[in-house]
Amino acid sequence: MNKLALSDEILLSIEKPARYIGNEVNSVRKDLSEIDVRFAMCFPDVYEIGMSHLGIQILYDMFNRREDVWCERVYSPWVDLDRIMRERNIPLFALESQDPIKEFDFLGITIQYEMCYTNILQILELSQVPIFAKDRSESDPIVIGGGPCTYNPEPLAEFFDLFYIGEGETVYFELLDAYKENKKNGGSRRDFLEKAAHIPGIYVPSFYDVEYDADGMIVKFAPNNANAPEKIKKEIVMDITDTYYPKKPVVPFIKATQDRVVLEIQRGCIRGCRFCQAGMVYRPTRERNLEMLKEYAYDMLKNTGHEEISLSSLSSSDYSQLEKLVSFLIDEFRSKGVNISLPSLRIDAFSLDVMSKVQDVKRSSLTFAPEAGSQRLRDVINKGLTEENILEGAGQAFEGGWNRVKLYFMLGLPTETQEDMEGIAVLSDKIARRYYEIPKEQRNGKVQITASTSFFVPKPFTPFQWSRMNTREEFLGKARIVNAAMKEQLNRKSLKYNWHEADLTVLEGVLARGDRRVGAVIYDAYRRGSLYDSWSEFFDNRKWMAAFEATGVSIDFYNTRERSLDEILPWDFIDTGVTKEFLKQEWQKAVGESVTPNCRMSCSGCGAAIFGGGVCFEN
Repeated sequence: MNKLALSDEILLSIEKPARYIGNEVNSVRKDLSEIDVRFAMCFPDVYEIGMSHLGIQILYDMFNRREDVWCERVYSPWVDLDRIMRERNIPLFALESQDPIKEFDFLGITIQYEMCYTNILQILELSQVPIFAKDRSESDPIVIGGGPCTYNPEPLAEFFDLFYIGEGETVYFELLDAYKENKKNGGSRRDFLEKAAHIPGIYVPSFYDVEYDADGMIVKFAPNNANAPEKIKKEIVMDITDTYYPKKPVVPFIKATQDRVVLEIQRGCIRGCRFCQAGMVYRPTRERNLEMLKEYAYDMLKNTGHEEISLSSLSSSDYSQLEKLVSFLIDEFRSKGVNISLPSLRIDAFSLDVMSKVQDVKRSSLTFAPEAGSQRLRDVINKGLTEENILEGAGQAFEGGWNRVKLYFMLGLPTETQEDMEGIAVLSDKIARRYYEIPKEQRNGKVQITASTSFFVPKPFTPFQWSRMNTREEFLGKARIVNAAMKEQLNRKSLKYNWHEADLTVLEGVLARGDRRVGAVIYDAYRRGSLYDSWSEFFDNRKWMAAFEATGVSIDFYNTRERSLDEILPWDFIDTGVTKEFLKQEWQKAVGESVTPNCRMSCSGCGAAIFGGGVCFEN
């Protein structure tokens, strides 16, 4: 049993003390006398969210397979414990050993979402590690960032020693070996950073300088250290069958957001939606072997006691062995009371047939993501989905017994018109009408259509990275147009409409496409008390607006201007495999309302195949 860092008095005074005590099933304990490298793996959100993150489970398992490395976990303390730790000067600690994070060799932070940036500063401050990398001493942990937001790490550049760009299974061990060698030879922190800069996929922000012109544009981004390369190439695992994956994932003590076994069936996506960063940066598409997935399903269920298994990917319908895998899972596990979850399915006859086998049709709702209300705008974003596809899929679902449908759209997409916005309501009504076209005796009560709109944020490494973004007022005006159109539809009593938080979206836009100057805003907002910004009950836009004003950073500079195609972008030094020329072509095709076929239909020449070794996938 580990000695707890928190007293019984504190544990009894806070919400969900099980977040902080460790000792969960399958957590790893090691003898410190046999360890050379201690690595604290952090997800900068509350325990229940962080425990649901597959990437950390993979790296935790991978690191702990090495006898000389002990990887432990740490999450953001909830606001009640945050207050107590500050009042009593209690340093943030790892769950497994309960030792202070400041005693570790590495603090690795997964950066999943822009709105967790202030939580990253909370982690550093509560760990008693200097927030700015330049202020850290030889005894402080090396702070390394990974995850999707590292595809534009610049807003966080001053807070991190290193960033790992790409998939973690490739060169992390090389990095740890370089650290061990440097430590053995008595090398300094800077010596290690210089060694790390030679490792593919590793970005050391302090080894690069940025110059701006009078208008605030980047005129030069270049290394200031001979060890640093001009381009950082994304790390990628081409064979995702013969690689690391946990057979014994850690089982949380309390209910997590994703409280189930997760089988990642493939990486990448063939679809090429122009708004989707994941669909671009995780290219090429790679599938896991069916037999490997069967084996892991058995072992993970046995080793965790979970009663649900979820198939994870960006587009599960495109996994070539899906039918065989689902049939196997049903045959083997349904009789044992194991539920099967299938997110990210396209609504077609095959997917509906699969879903009808694995879930209770009468209790569940179907999810469609048309993204845009008109066919014109769906062509602009390259959604690859026609109105006929949508209505046909809805009809088949209704005939199969479903009567509740959730629709997801975006507002503020490039070239959007009022007709496109009103089209969200029109399409929702057409789906409701489709329900009433089936014979009355086949219907399952009244139909319920819930349409939700998020506000579009242009992301790096997408064809829309040059696009202007709407203002808060424009977003809310568009939501009002959709809301009014909903009330005019024939089946309005069956329609419900929700929209996203506009203030949060504006801020996400700045953080997504910002440069190093945005770091000052993040720091100022944190100092004003911003924390858990992705949680609506804690997000305070006034603090952020005050931070922009105090630092003199312009929201409009990052959000509302359209960038020229020859502008130097803050993330241009990263090579994801998808070429900038391809993204430019896709941006121009979007403006021309032209569709690009998906990767399985024909190769679009994005560059990912060559980058990954010549093959995207086998037909």
